[in-house]
Amino acid sequence: MAGTLYIVATPIGNLEDITLRGVRVLREVQLIACEDTRQTRKLLDHFAITVPLVSYHEHNEAQRAAELVEQLKGGQSIALVSDAGTPLVSDPGHRLVAAAIAAGVPVVPIPGASAVVSALSAAGLPADQFRFCGFLPAKSTQRRKVFEQHKHEDCTIIFYEAPHRILDALADAAEVFGSRRMAAARELTKIHEEFLRGSAAEIREQLASRPSVKGELTLLIAPAEPGESIAELSAPEDAVRALEKQGMPRMEAIKQVARERGLGKREVYRLVAEHW
Repeated sequence: MAGTLYIVATPIGNLEDITLRGVRVLREVQLIACEDTRQTRKLLDHFAITVPLVSYHEHNEAQRAAELVEQLKGGQSIALVSDAGTPLVSDPGHRLVAAAIAAGVPVVPIPGASAVVSALSAAGLPADQFRFCGFLPAKSTQRRKVFEQHKHEDCTIIFYEAPHRILDALADAAEVFGSRRMAAARELTKIHEEFLRGSAAEIREQLASRPSVKGELTLLIAPAEPGESIAELSAPEDAVRALEKQGMPRMEAIKQVARERGLGKREVYRLVAEHW
């Protein structure tokens, strides 16, 4: 009989945030697969858990997933954890879960801490709908492209960002989103937990005044206002016309629509020329 693969959420800072069920499962499994054995060992030592650890990260997951599935098929139960939070959410694990399911191994989630949900619950932005987009690209050009793609979303948008890139990311966000409401959550559940709220420029000004920025950040961006969105327009040429009515020069409107729709500028220009 096959064992069970447990997907166990671990604390994102405060060790008290692991669930009683999570602690029990970590004690009962035969093996714990984790990103960094040193990081996970700190958690296990805190709760006096002595189960063996095996590394499972982005550089070895293809090979290790196959090995772990064989152990699961042989009857061992395994817990998958990440360094912090819920596994698979911007962390390795998809290969293992998919392979376990394909092999007929039961996969059981053990819910718990998540930076996305924690930040959303206290940010002060609409939480009925949201889109989580993971880590922002490192390069400014790609980052702005991502921001442009989500500029007209009618739900709260959430990204992760590293502390050494947050000022550049906020500068790009200010260019794309203007005065749109945002929140940046830092050091969630830790001693220095902090929420910064305001426009991208206002949040950036607060962070730029400090000697350094520490701790991974969760950046949340409010939905577009109803009149701001052109996503419902069915045709690119209609979107260009709407932007022109707002005062944008035609060529700039063509560039923006092409960028947002993933189209070539020449293609949008042709559509505009054909219908006008």
